[in-house]
Amino acid sequence: MTQRRPVQPDRRQFLGALGVAGAAGVFTFPQSAARAQSPNERVRVAAIGTTNRAGANIRDAAGAGAEIVALADVDESFLGKAKETYTDARTYRDFRVLLEKEEGKIDAVIVATPDHTHAPAAAMAMRMKKHCYCEKPLTHTVKEARTLAELAKANDLVTQMGTQIHALDNYRRVVELVQSGAIGDIKEVHVWVPVDYSGGKFVAGEQPESLDWDLWLGPTAERPYSPNIHPFNWRRFWAFGSGGLGDFGCHYMDLVHWALDLRHPTRVEATGSPVDAVSCPSWVIAKYQYPARGKMPPVELTWYDGGKQPARLAELRGADGKPVNAKSGQLFVGSEGMILSNYTSHSLLPVEKFADFKRPPQTIPSSVGHHKEWLEAIQGRGATTCNFDYSGALTEAVLLGTVAYRSGVALDWDAESLTVKNSSEAQALIHKEYRKGWSL
Repeated sequence: MTQRRPVQPDRRQFLGALGVAGAAGVFTFPQSAARAQSPNERVRVAAIGTTNRAGANIRDAAGAGAEIVALADVDESFLGKAKETYTDARTYRDFRVLLEKEEGKIDAVIVATPDHTHAPAAAMAMRMKKHCYCEKPLTHTVKEARTLAELAKANDLVTQMGTQIHALDNYRRVVELVQSGAIGDIKEVHVWVPVDYSGGKFVAGEQPESLDWDLWLGPTAERPYSPNIHPFNWRRFWAFGSGGLGDFGCHYMDLVHWALDLRHPTRVEATGSPVDAVSCPSWVIAKYQYPARGKMPPVELTWYDGGKQPARLAELRGADGKPVNAKSGQLFVGSEGMILSNYTSHSLLPVEKFADFKRPPQTIPSSVGHHKEWLEAIQGRGATTCNFDYSGALTEAVLLGTVAYRSGVALDWDAESLTVKNSSEAQALIHKEYRKGWSL
């Protein structure tokens, strides 16, 4: 008898609900370079993961011109559905087998599994010199993020992290405003998302016949099957995800990192609901201290989730004079004003001060599309904007917030050596042990 799964929220509907309203490898293989690409050749792509975000990535890559030649999924039912669409693709349950057998037949790999498997899959592919697109957060640990960035650089690979919002025009216009000096020097930024990924519990249940649970666990510790984890709620468990901060930090903190040229914080502290060894928290507030960058002053970035919001929001009024209704977003606080933004819109505040403001010229061109950008870069046309150097540093910062929360320590962080200088307990959370048979 197949275990009945609870209905999971539609990802697109869930993301839409967060908008602002009311404001204007396991084995080591010989390294073999991917074939040289010409603009007229289709990029041969293998996809690891086939449903939910993975399914959207495959569809978008195929729509942008990729040839989907191989698919891997630990759930046979999802794999079968993907095969119905990509009928010529060869199918596998184990991504390690796919990469071994398809090494000479693919140019690039899309990794869109649960977070705990991102790094093992991406690292194995990149050691085989395959270009890589990986969903956010790039990895499950800080060290994994640094490792993938280093592999991409060492092997001269075209990489892209799946922060699709980065490709929309709204973020680009905000970056131009910030970097033009429209609101002066920025020393304070707030980022908030009302997600709550708490309540993770391991319980007994009957394993679906279609699911290879051992492969799903991948590098994590062996444990009995527990229902209501696959395919969505793994985000609620430290063993597989990183809660609301891990799931949305790379989307929302991306704009701040991009606009303010941020990379590595020097100090990170966090508070939240009581720490649980298994479950992610119902809320977290994390504060990141970044040093000066050239002429830009030091900045404090504060993250809020689980319904927490910055106190400054209560002071803000929209064009109608009413308080803004900002369910999620970013608030840049400058010496000459503020910018309130979210995925698709932004406004300069206070409204009356910027009533006759002349916007700076557009200097950042529109994207051809997040997936197409990656594919064209593989073909030698252009470059990606969320490569693993940029997105790896972003992911490191995001995950440091979870380390600070779980350890209860205000981290004194040395990014160069990946060292928490003031806590061995926190240092232990910078990476994790993989079970036998799996490695980075």
